[in-house]
Amino acid sequence: MRKIIFTLISIFLFTFAQAQNKGKFNGLDLNMGNLSKLSDAKTRSISPENFTGAKGKGGMADPVKDKGKRNVANAAVNASELGQGWKVNPYVIIKAGETLTIAEMEGPGAIQQIWMTPTGNWRYTIMRIYWDDEKDPSVEVPVGDFFGMGWGVYAPLNSLAITVNPGSSFNSYWKMPFRKKCKITMENTNTDAEMRLYYQVNYVLTDIPEDEGYFHAQFRRSNPTTNSLHTLVDGIKGKGHYVGTYMAFGANNNGWWGEGEMKFYMDGDKDFATIVGTGTEDYFNGSYNFENKATKQYEEYSTAYAGLHQVIRPDGLYKSQQRFGMYRWHILDPIRFEKDLKVIVQDLGYRGRPRPYLPQKSDIATVSYWYQTEPHAPFPKLPSKNDLEVN
Repeated sequence: MRKIIFTLISIFLFTFAQAQNKGKFNGLDLNMGNLSKLSDAKTRSISPENFTGAKGKGGMADPVKDKGKRNVANAAVNASELGQGWKVNPYVIIKAGETLTIAEMEGPGAIQQIWMTPTGNWRYTIMRIYWDDEKDPSVEVPVGDFFGMGWGVYAPLNSLAITVNPGSSFNSYWKMPFRKKCKITMENTNTDAEMRLYYQVNYVLTDIPEDEGYFHAQFRRSNPTTNSLHTLVDGIKGKGHYVGTYMAFGANNNGWWGEGEMKFYMDGDKDFATIVGTGTEDYFNGSYNFENKATKQYEEYSTAYAGLHQVIRPDGLYKSQQRFGMYRWHILDPIRFEKDLKVIVQDLGYRGRPRPYLPQKSDIATVSYWYQTEPHAPFPKLPSKNDLEVN
């Protein structure tokens, strides 16, 4: 009898504790309205100065004892007069053809911000993120495209989810929860040169509710498009919501290039999609060819949720193709799906009145960002190094 009573009391106390914790603030989803709320969340940060993020273990490299050790004391010569604790290993070197794990952490928790500045060809560096011991990454994207720099040329980007600042400072504020583990790797597919990477991953250790999805990002490129269509993603299986698009668009013809409509096929849609937009520039929250009517030129803009942040204009000689970088974040209007999702865009130009639309063969590269339950469907194989190249 005493054993039964003890068991019942234990169950009651556990249930009570769970109920108490259920309403407790876990330190996530911060905004100006709740920034003052206290929590038991633990802030941690991984960088080349603290590869594990362990408490009290940052800046321990010794410029004398560790001199000559790659990715342990890369700046030992610079710090030799100051000693331990003075910027001895602020960056890592990723050799040609090498894949390096830059962060690994135990959960539960969530990545809250990623900062990095990579050297080399941004299309040739592949970032992958794995959740909870999965074998196939949930994020697999060239690092430049993930941060909206698909053409390998710096352009300011100022939004809620991604910012790119002078001279090549890449920042992600996408929330990335995980329950068991997180691993981030960087692959230098360039077989001709090593690269240098400064980075910092800021994360929090805290409880993750059951209804939190996992972050995903996938790269696709059509160069040129087939049948004047580009597929951003297809074969997504599970429940989730689509939260963003980055597009690097290379026009291979004269005239206006952005008549194509974005289409979202979800939950069994076949011939006709549930969500169909009215044009490429409309989807990216622009209008009428992104044109400034006063100057008769494309006008860049970068806002919280959408932008045409990059316009690469012809130089009249070798770099003669017009190229554009655009983003659209569905932060306040995520596109929800219960079972499956496919997203395409038409590659369609305009000949001018009264002539018809112009089916095009453009160079379109995209990154799709979404949250979903795991496991996720396998991603298609990334293009080869030559097919990733901006040419």
